[in-house]
Amino acid sequence: MDRVLSTIGYESATLPEVIAKLKSAGVTVVIDVRAVAASRRAGFSKTMLRASLEAEGIGYEHLRSLGTPKPGREAARKGRIAEMEAIFAEHMKTPEAQDGLALAKTIARERHAALLCFEACAAGCHRRIVAKLIREETGLQVRDL
Repeated sequence: MDRVLSTIGYESATLPEVIAKLKSAGVTVVIDVRAVAASRRAGFSKTMLRASLEAEGIGYEHLRSLGTPKPGREAARKGRIAEMEAIFAEHMKTPEAQDGLALAKTIARERHAALLCFEACAAGCHRRIVAKLIREETGLQVRDL
């Protein structure tokens, strides 16, 4: 079986639904790629999410440096995906983002990881870009859950 890097968004799902998808896919660690790991959605703020995942045997790593800067998040909310991508591309040139990407690659090589962010559809989310960057170096297949 090919090695896989999964991605998942929780926009239209409950925490139990997200955990069930992760477990069904065989994910062993979630890499949270939100710049701000807080959420108005019940259970998706960092502390509660970490505890809920760990109770189900799934690890949790928050890599804030792989999150979209505020102007990029604002562009995405307004449907300006190309603008978000340009902002995120510039952000990924920073040493902090490169360090985060290196750590994400290491984690993904060692365990079945899932990149987590808010957007339900990966096509409009920066996690698609992060997944592509990881795939290019590791050869992992990307699967959106």
